[in-house]
Amino acid sequence: MNKLKHAFLLSLVGLALFSCQDDDDMEFDAPAISNFEFGEGGTHSTEGTAYRGSDLHMEAVILAEATVASITVTIHGHDLEVGEGETEWDFSQTYTDEKYLVKNPTFHEHIDIPATAPAGEYHVVLEVTDSEGQTSEVEGHLDVMAPVSISGFEMDETVARGSDFHVEFMINAVNGIHQITVDVHAHDLAPGAGEVEWDFEAIFEEGYHGLTEAEFHEHIDVPATAPAGEYHVTFTVEDEEGNTIEYESHIDVTAS
Repeated sequence: MNKLKHAFLLSLVGLALFSCQDDDDMEFDAPAISNFEFGEGGTHSTEGTAYRGSDLHMEAVILAEATVASITVTIHGHDLEVGEGETEWDFSQTYTDEKYLVKNPTFHEHIDIPATAPAGEYHVVLEVTDSEGQTSEVEGHLDVMAPVSISGFEMDETVARGSDFHVEFMINAVNGIHQITVDVHAHDLAPGAGEVEWDFEAIFEEGYHGLTEAEFHEHIDVPATAPAGEYHVTFTVEDEEGNTIEYESHIDVTAS
């Protein structure tokens, strides 16, 4: 009886050792990443576009035979020109939250895009590393856009004083248009006999306020007493979140 019990115990120990050895010798496949999506955070868009000054929604399903050790996201621009008031933006962050350090996590994060980030195309990489040191990655391209944009600008090049000049352009504002300001001022023009210095500023809201897309189409009167010469014209569009965009042009006011 004792011999039988001893043999049984030896068998259990041998089985345990074999099992441990089998676990140590197991080979795991690298993590698989699927359903990779990213886009405007507010709507959980999957279209690969987002707006500066807002956030980027990112999500992916990860299938990992070995426990996930880390998830890294990198975002960088494609030779983007940095304009006035803009700052080059590159993003890199490694996520080791407890919710991700499992075998089959779903990655879901919202990443802030600075309001000063240059608009344009960015390269996005999602990299997953498991506890065995194996790494997989997926990549895509993100279009970062300004929340307010102006396109199709047309304005008269010259205008006779005492008449008006025409201006039109398209406005796209994802947060809705708050107002459009037009400012006209001269370039150091000295009024002559019978002339009066002319500066113009007006705010346009009616017909535009709250719209996400609109055509600005107005005629601006030039006083008959305005000095002839070159004038600087600035159009400023402000959205409901306080984001603004400016467009500058020039017009020549003639005596007749």
